[in-house]
Amino acid sequence: MRFRRSAAGLVVAAGVVLPLAVVAPAAAAQAAPPPVPAASTPSYEWSNAAIAGGGYVPGIVYNQSEPGLVYARTDIGGAYRLDRTTDRWVPLLDHVGWDDWNRLGVLSLATDPVDTSRVYVAAGMYTNEWDPGNGAILRSEDYGATWQAAPLPFKVGGNMPGRGIGERLQIDPSDDDVLYFGAESGQGLWRSTDAGVTFTKVDSFPNAGDFVPDAGSGNSYLMQNLGVLWTAFDPAGTSPGEPTRTILTAVADTDDILYRSDDAGATWAPVTGAPKGFLPHHGVIDEDGRFLYLTTSNTSGPYDGSDGEVWRYGLDDGVWTNITPDYRPVGVDFGFGGLTVDKSDPDTIMVASQIQWWPDILIFRSTDRGATWSPIWEYAYGADGSTTLDTRYVQSVDEVPWLTFGKDAAPPVPWSEPAPKLGWMVSALEIDPFDSDELMYGTGATIYRSDDLTAWDEPGGTIHLTPEAFGIEETAIQDLVAPAGDIELVSAMLDLGGFVHDDLGTVPQSFRSPYFGGGTSVDAAGLAASTLVRAGTDGNGARVVAASTDSGTTWTTSPAADGATGPGTVTVNADGSGIVWAPDGAAVRHSSDGGVTFAEVGGLPVGARVESDRVDPTRVYAFAGGTFYRSVDAGATFAAVSSGILPAEGPVRFGAAPGAIGDVWLAGGSDDGGVYGLWHSTDGGTTWTATAGFDEADTVGFGKAAPGATSPAIYTAASRDGVRGVYRSTDGGATWVRINDDQHQYGWIGADIEGDPDVFGRVYLATNGRGIVVGDDASASAPAAWSARAVYDEGDIVTSDGAVWVATWWTQNQRPGAKKNGPWQEVAATPTGVAVWTASRIFDTGDVVSSGGSLWRASWWTRGDEPGAKKNGPWERLG
Repeated sequence: MRFRRSAAGLVVAAGVVLPLAVVAPAAAAQAAPPPVPAASTPSYEWSNAAIAGGGYVPGIVYNQSEPGLVYARTDIGGAYRLDRTTDRWVPLLDHVGWDDWNRLGVLSLATDPVDTSRVYVAAGMYTNEWDPGNGAILRSEDYGATWQAAPLPFKVGGNMPGRGIGERLQIDPSDDDVLYFGAESGQGLWRSTDAGVTFTKVDSFPNAGDFVPDAGSGNSYLMQNLGVLWTAFDPAGTSPGEPTRTILTAVADTDDILYRSDDAGATWAPVTGAPKGFLPHHGVIDEDGRFLYLTTSNTSGPYDGSDGEVWRYGLDDGVWTNITPDYRPVGVDFGFGGLTVDKSDPDTIMVASQIQWWPDILIFRSTDRGATWSPIWEYAYGADGSTTLDTRYVQSVDEVPWLTFGKDAAPPVPWSEPAPKLGWMVSALEIDPFDSDELMYGTGATIYRSDDLTAWDEPGGTIHLTPEAFGIEETAIQDLVAPAGDIELVSAMLDLGGFVHDDLGTVPQSFRSPYFGGGTSVDAAGLAASTLVRAGTDGNGARVVAASTDSGTTWTTSPAADGATGPGTVTVNADGSGIVWAPDGAAVRHSSDGGVTFAEVGGLPVGARVESDRVDPTRVYAFAGGTFYRSVDAGATFAAVSSGILPAEGPVRFGAAPGAIGDVWLAGGSDDGGVYGLWHSTDGGTTWTATAGFDEADTVGFGKAAPGATSPAIYTAASRDGVRGVYRSTDGGATWVRINDDQHQYGWIGADIEGDPDVFGRVYLATNGRGIVVGDDASASAPAAWSARAVYDEGDIVTSDGAVWVATWWTQNQRPGAKKNGPWQEVAATPTGVAVWTASRIFDTGDVVSSGGSLWRASWWTRGDEPGAKKNGPWERLG
C-alpha cells in the first residue's frame, strides 16, 4: 500500500489514521520518493513448473473412430487431451474456479465415436460432506476447448473409493445423442437423449447398487454406496442412428453384478450366470468375437483388492468362462483392474492387477482371448535352487527421475522391489485401437507408455516403457518459496514431498536425504538465498525438518517431533542463522545450529503459523487464533503484539515483504462469519490496515519490483469487488489489477502464492491438483531509453547508461544523473529485494539500503548522503 504524508504528520491509508513514530525533517518537503504510474491490465501466459504427473490417473480413453485422439482423467486435477504433435497432455478444465472447485474431480470421461469433436466428463469431487456441491456432466463440442454444464441433482465422487472403476459415462455408438451415466450413492442409472444437455433417471433400471467399502468404519469417506458402475453397448442388429438395443450395465452388488437390456433400456434383467462375490471393475465388448470381457476385484480400490477374477461372456450364447490368469508369484492373490482388447487384433487382450504392493504389479497379455496368459515378469527356478527374474519389459524414467521415490535406480531382481516400479492402482490400461504397438496405462503417480507392445509376443521379446505424463500436473501443493539467484523455485507438496527446481521446464529429482513422503512447508533465508528449510514426513513416518546451506544439494535432518500430528510450518530467519519450526500438535521449537538441535520457544501456542522478516534476522513472526506474535531474538521467544483485528476463524497466510523491516501482509478469514480479507502492517504486526476492495483474500506473496518501482510486486489470490481472481499490485498496494482470466482459474488456489525475485511479473500458484502454475507477464517490457527531445512528467520511467530512472517532476532535456539533485532518481535493488543506495534517489525514515557490502537504515529523509560517509549522518548500519 502506498502511503502519503498529511500536513498533520500522520500516515494516511484507506481512511485509517495511525500515529507516526518519526517525523521527517522539513527538507523532506523539497522532493518526494519517485511515484509509480497507475496499474494497467497486463497480459499473462500460463504454464506449469514441470513435475510430469504426481497423482492417480484412473482413466485413459481412446476415441474409437479418430486415430490418435486420446484423453486422460485424473481424480483431483481435471481432464487432459494428448497433443500428438508435442506429445504433451493439454489441460482441459483450467476454467474451473474457486467456487466450483469440485469440478476438477473427474469420475468419468467419454469421447464421441461419431462426432469426434464431442467429449464429456462427469465432474465432482466427493459424495460425503467434504464436498458441499452437487456434480455435473460437462460437455464440449470442440475437443475440450470450451465447455457447458448440465448440473446433476446429486453428488459425484471423482476422488472417492472406486473412482478407477468404469467408465460410468458412456455414449451410444449407434445414436450418439444418447448417453448413460452410472451414479453413486444409490442414485441409479441416468440417461440423456439430447447429447448431454439434460439427464433423467432411468426408472426402469432395477438396481442402484449396495456395496459400501467399509460400512462399520465410522468414516463417511468409506461409507458411500458405489452405485452403478459402467455401461457397454452391443450395436449388432441396431441400425445406425437408432439407440442401441442391447446394453449391459454393471452395478456394485456382488450378488447381481450385471444387467442386460435388449430393448434400448426400456426393460432390464440380471444376466444369468454372472459371477458373484466380486465387483465388476471394467467391461469391454469385443464385437468381432461377440464377447464381453470382465475384470473383478473384491474391493472398490484403488488402494486395495486381495482377490479377483477375469471372465469372458458370450453375447450370443450367454456362456460365462473364467479366464483368470493363475500366476501368483509371491503366494498372495489380488484383484484385477485394468482391461483392454486390441481392436486391431481382438484375439489379444490384456489385464492388470489392481494392486500388488510388493514387489510390483502384474500385467498379463493373452493372444488367444484368455486361453493362455503371459505375465510381464515372472520368477524362474533353477535346478540348483536359484531364482531368476524373467522380464518382458525395459523401463526408463530418466526424464522423470522422482519416479524412484527417493531410492537409487535398481533393476528388477528376485524378491525385491524394483526402482522404479511398474506402478500401482492400475485401473486404466489401454491399447490404441489403431496401433497395436501403443499401450498406455495409468498408475497412482504417472502414465506409462510403450510404442513396441507387439514385441512382447516375440520369443525373448521385451517392450520399452517410459513415462507419458508430460503436461499432466496433478500434485497438491502446500507451500512455495522462490529464492533469489540460480534456484527458480522450491516446493512442498503432498505425496511427493517437494522439489528444488533450477529449471522450471525440466523435471527434477524429488527431495532426498531425507526423502519426504509428504511436505508441508518450505522457506529460504531472505538475505542468504542458498539457505533453505523444509518440513515434512520422512520415509519412516517421522515429522522432521531438513535444512540446507547449499541450495538443496545437501540437507541436515532434525530430530523427529515426537507426538506431532503433522509437519506444520517452518521458517528460517533473514541471515539463515536461526530456524523456527511449528509442527502440528506439538510445541513450537527453535534451532540456532542449522537444525541439528531444537529447543522449545517461549510465548507461542501449539498450532501457530511462522514466518520470518526478510531483512532483520532478529525478527520472526507468528500467528494463531486471531493473535499476531513477534520475536526480536531470532525466534527464541515471542510476544503477542496485536489481536482482535485479524481473522480468528479460517485459514490464514502471511508473509514479510522483501527489502523492508517489519513490512508484513496477511490474508485469510472465513466466509462463515468474522473478518475475511487482506491486511498490511508496517510496524511488524503491532498495527494493521485493512486493504480496501477485498471481500476475501487467501494468499499473499511478493516478487521482483516493476521497473522503477520502490516496493516489490505483491500478489494475492482473492475476491476483489466480488470478482475472484489472482491480483497484483506494483505500487505497494495502492492499486490492484486482476492478472488471470476466467479460462485460467485452477480451482482452489488457497495454499500459497509467490512472486519471482528475479523476473518481474512472474507468479507461482500452489494448486490442489493442478501442480505449480506459473504465470508470466507477456506484456512486461523494459522502459524506453531517455530522449533529450521527450517531455517527461512525474513518475515517468526511462533507462539511461544501463540504469533505470524515475522522474521526480516535469523535465525535458535534462539527462538522468547529470545533476546531483536533478529531476531524476536512479532506482535499483539487490536480488534479495533490498534497495541499492544511489546518490540521486530520495530515501525516507526506515528505508533499508545496500551499500558497500552492508545494510543501512535511514534515520531521516536523505538524498545524496552516502551511507557511512559521515559519522553522524542519516544512515545506521544494520547487523
